[in-house]
Amino acid sequence: MSAVVAQTLHVFGLRSHVANNIFYFDEQIIIFPSGNHCVKYNVDQKWQKFIPGSDKSQGMLALSISPNRRYLAISETVQEKPAITIYELSSVPCRKRKVLNNFDFQVQKFISMAFSPDSKYLLAQTSPPESNLVYWLWEKQKVMAIVRIDTQNNPIYQVSFSPQDNTQVCVTGNGMFKLLRFTEGTLKQTNFQRGEPQNYLAHTWVADDKIVVGTDTGKLFLFESGDQRWETSIMVKEPTHDSKSLDDIQESESLIEFPPVSSPLPSYEQMVATSSHSQLSMPQVFAIAAYSKGFACSAGPGRVLLFEKMEEKDFYRESREIRIPVDPQSNDPSQSNKQDVLCLCFSPSEETLVASTSKNQLYSITMSLTEISKGEPAHFEYLMYPLHSAPITGLATCIRKPLIATCSLDRSIRIWNYETNTLELFKEYQEEAYSISLHPSGHFIVVGFADKLRLMNLLIDDIRSFKEYSIRGCRECSFSNGGHLFAAVNGNVIHVYTTTNLENISSLKGHTGKIRSIVWNADDSKLISGGTDGAVYEWNLSTGKRETECVLKSCSYNCVTVSPDAKIILAVGSDHTLKEIADSSELPVSQILREISAFDVTYTTIVISHSGRMMFVGTSVGTIRAMKYPLPLQKEFNEYQAHAGPITKMLLTFDDQFLLTAAEDGCLFTWKVFDKDGRGIKREREVGFAEEVLVTKTDMEEKAQVMLELKTRVEELKMENEYQLRLKDMNYSEKIKELTDKFIQEMESLKTKNQVLRTEKEKQDVYHREHIEDLLDKQSRELQDLECCNNQKLLLEYEKYQELQLKSQRMQEEYEKQLRDNDETKSQALEELTEFYEAKLQEKTTLLEEAQEDVRQQLREFEETKKQIEEDEDREIQDIKTKYEKKLRDEKESNLRLKGETGIMRKKFSSLQKEIEERTNDIETLKGEQVKLQGVIKSLEKDIQGLKREIQERDETIQDKEKRIYDLKKKNQELGKFKFVLDYKIKELKKQIEPRENEIRVMKEQIQEMEAELENFHKQNTQLELNITALWQKLRATDQEMRRERQKERDLEALVKRFKTDLHNCVAYIQEPRLLKEKIRGLFEKYVQRADMVEIAGLNTDLQQEYARQREHLERNLATLKKKMVKEGELHRTDYVRIMQENVSLLKEMNELRRELKFTRSQVYDLEAALKLTKKVRPQEVSKTEPSRDMLSTAPTARLNEQEETGRIIEMQRLEIQRLRDQIQEQEQITGFHTLAGVRLPSLSNSEVDLEVKTN
Repeated sequence: MSAVVAQTLHVFGLRSHVANNIFYFDEQIIIFPSGNHCVKYNVDQKWQKFIPGSDKSQGMLALSISPNRRYLAISETVQEKPAITIYELSSVPCRKRKVLNNFDFQVQKFISMAFSPDSKYLLAQTSPPESNLVYWLWEKQKVMAIVRIDTQNNPIYQVSFSPQDNTQVCVTGNGMFKLLRFTEGTLKQTNFQRGEPQNYLAHTWVADDKIVVGTDTGKLFLFESGDQRWETSIMVKEPTHDSKSLDDIQESESLIEFPPVSSPLPSYEQMVATSSHSQLSMPQVFAIAAYSKGFACSAGPGRVLLFEKMEEKDFYRESREIRIPVDPQSNDPSQSNKQDVLCLCFSPSEETLVASTSKNQLYSITMSLTEISKGEPAHFEYLMYPLHSAPITGLATCIRKPLIATCSLDRSIRIWNYETNTLELFKEYQEEAYSISLHPSGHFIVVGFADKLRLMNLLIDDIRSFKEYSIRGCRECSFSNGGHLFAAVNGNVIHVYTTTNLENISSLKGHTGKIRSIVWNADDSKLISGGTDGAVYEWNLSTGKRETECVLKSCSYNCVTVSPDAKIILAVGSDHTLKEIADSSELPVSQILREISAFDVTYTTIVISHSGRMMFVGTSVGTIRAMKYPLPLQKEFNEYQAHAGPITKMLLTFDDQFLLTAAEDGCLFTWKVFDKDGRGIKREREVGFAEEVLVTKTDMEEKAQVMLELKTRVEELKMENEYQLRLKDMNYSEKIKELTDKFIQEMESLKTKNQVLRTEKEKQDVYHREHIEDLLDKQSRELQDLECCNNQKLLLEYEKYQELQLKSQRMQEEYEKQLRDNDETKSQALEELTEFYEAKLQEKTTLLEEAQEDVRQQLREFEETKKQIEEDEDREIQDIKTKYEKKLRDEKESNLRLKGETGIMRKKFSSLQKEIEERTNDIETLKGEQVKLQGVIKSLEKDIQGLKREIQERDETIQDKEKRIYDLKKKNQELGKFKFVLDYKIKELKKQIEPRENEIRVMKEQIQEMEAELENFHKQNTQLELNITALWQKLRATDQEMRRERQKERDLEALVKRFKTDLHNCVAYIQEPRLLKEKIRGLFEKYVQRADMVEIAGLNTDLQQEYARQREHLERNLATLKKKMVKEGELHRTDYVRIMQENVSLLKEMNELRRELKFTRSQVYDLEAALKLTKKVRPQEVSKTEPSRDMLSTAPTARLNEQEETGRIIEMQRLEIQRLRDQIQEQEQITGFHTLAGVRLPSLSNSEVDLEVKTN
């Protein structure tokens, strides 16, 4: 393989004609197709990551992301064969999970795909004429079902799953809207189209069984379970400003020719083709996206509508309008109204809406902005930058700035910055641009338009032309390396101009065909050209003549380049080879040194690095090949997937760091170039990139004038605001004064009112007291009168009561006689009725048996007819099922109601018997009871009729139960699959646990190392403390010695002073020898006593020697004791730390074991619940489950034994800790021994409590 490596850095472009071409991976990252890659783009951080297409891929056709955002499915055509590749997005980098490329059915390409809600199944739709819908279990590459959707070669645009049901599928296309359900290994249609067929372009699920569908005539339909519930038409509110005819529109759009490889999807082109003959003024609904409040849909060119659900009804109303804004850099203001919105996508939080259009543009809008703009339409913003919407025809870069210049058939020129990955300048023109070149300084460009060649300035915010040349359709132009010249191709002639006086200095003629490529050598002394006539010429610019030539008419050259030493020319052309052409020393004809095969592809571009060590070649299938230079003998290169069309231009930056490629798919790629070891291939840059920009003098003067005007305006506004503030302050102060005066007056008036009210209140209180006293006297008198009257009335009433009691006794005796008679008659009537109805029941049972035989015969006939009319049966079964379910529900309700009524009647009957026994009812209630009993008899007759109906209904329920048994069998199969998935997940979890355990082991080792370091620090601290105490003791001893010496010195000074005074007194007797002799003797006796001095001196020396000897002995003993103490302390501390570590590790192990036990129990419980092992035990299975209970009872005993064993271990550890604590306390009692570094041991009671809590 080649040592040269290229890595994709950034891409500017979008392939809008891939189905479902944009969606969110998470809240910040979107995925879209560009070139032959899928791009993961972070909207906030602006980085890109790439998912390359398959090797030898001819372009992507459709994308689909799983609902759990883990998998991405890409439909491609690889070597003329369809393939579906599924990537795992969660891995970094994204890796291939499955490749579906072996098919047992006819297929040309897959045009639409969708994942099921649980991401296990994949739905794929093939293109006409097959039009097969394939239902895959993609993990096992198993086709679950396949059905042909259409037989009339109508295009199909979209397929999708129900958001909640794996088995329900929707398909829309031209003249078809089908709902299908996966049952019994096949996909069966569940709906029937009514009314005129429409061209259904897009659909989305807004609920479990509700779908919104859009058509090419601007109509929206809401279907519920296949039945139409709602319909609306989208109206064009604002007509286009320039009412162009259809021919003008088609002519303007025909200038943009998308290659057939980059537009494989039938959706957009076929939609436009199928609808071009219909209503052209009606908006077409190409995309619909659902969100929580409703849905968004495209409503014609440059327009998106938001629909929200109405609260009371299941209908939707238009709430907001969003438009694509008019681009100020565009020469056509109505350009935004010419691009259709092909795909819509909401972010997971529904805060942002992203749209892709037919002009390869990406737009976004924050949903909160749509709510702010009430009444007026909101406007999209560019998600990245304005991108090319047609093939890129020109590519150029410079030396002094990190700029890329591109031109395209979309009539635009764009200046990109490959260092910051941004768009610096952008402008559209009236004519198409075919070629472009950037001056080495980065300030000028030369562009070949369809009508003229223009030399332009790159200003800070504009691109302005300052010189035009009458060269029409210039396909190649190039500045020299020094920038003092530029060359432009006019057919088969090369014109060379100077950039100083802008004059034509030479015209190079010699080619007989169109010139395809020109290149300058390193010192700009020569120019090399290649054309369709098979000629490669080397021109000398000083003479204007060609020096060497190499003509091969069988080859049409696409691109030429020259080595840095200008000795070898490299050319690629239509003969599938790469040629090395070298100068001949004797003849003016160059020779082809080598021809290297391209291996079944055509090379379109070639570029060699400025260092001369590497070379890159672009192919007609959109790939890039990186090679060493000089070229090796064998096939040695690295091939990279890049574009979805032929590469048109390729360049290396001046420092050989970046490779730039452009192609017919309208995408621009930047690549980072490395060698095989991963090191960048760098060239020394003496000076950094320039930051200067061009600004015209008029622009500067205009901006200065605007700034002055704005400054004066600001000053005026300041003065005006200050004046307004003063006026407001004055007005407010006057208002405050008025309000204070008003409030003071009101307060005074309220005070006077309050005083008046108080006086009135006092008067009222006096009046009320007097009135209450009068009322109390009056009431007492009335009470006495009432008591007298009531006593008399009570006596009269008591007499009446006694009379009525006697009457009631007589009435009771009469009622008892009548009740006995009624009981006898009632029992006889009941016996007769029971006999009558038993006879009736026997008759009915015979009739029932006959009816059952008839039903069996009818069932046989029904099964035979069922086999004959299977197609019409589905709809009739649904209707019959709903009808009989309603009947069954009604009959069950009536049965329950009748049973309730019979129970009520029985309760009433028992209550009547109790009432008869209690002798509280009268004859009228008995008559009512008779009437009720007759009603009971009628209800019993109704029950008999209901039983007949139940017998008929039970036959129907038998069929339903058989269906349920079949469904349960299917569920059992699904549970088996679920069990397999769970086993796989358990294995994966175990694999995930192993690296965690390794990490825990590494962390434990790190902790042990840190503890060892901590022990060393503790040892050093204790040694330093001992050294400090010894030094303090020495310092105290030296202080005491110094004090003693100072005291001696003071004593000696005092003695000397006394001696001097006494000597001075002796000098007074110098004239008297006798007295002088006596005084001197006295001095001698007083101050000099030799024997005493000798003894004292001897004693002092002996004492000092003894003191020093004892001090040395004590210091030695103290040092040995300190060493012993340090050794014993280290030993005790190591033992203590070891025991503590063992205890901690044991506790950790116990906690981990408990967590693992808890986790495994939860897993076992989840698995049992998934496999439905925890069902309620049926009565006949009780005997079978008893032994299993015995087996389960052994588990708690084993667990108790484990708990007892751990309790014994904890108790032993507790005793060992207590023993070690006692030893430590004994050591602490030794004088001079302290705990290491002031460490205080935790109390045993607290540790015991913590341990008990953990064990519990």
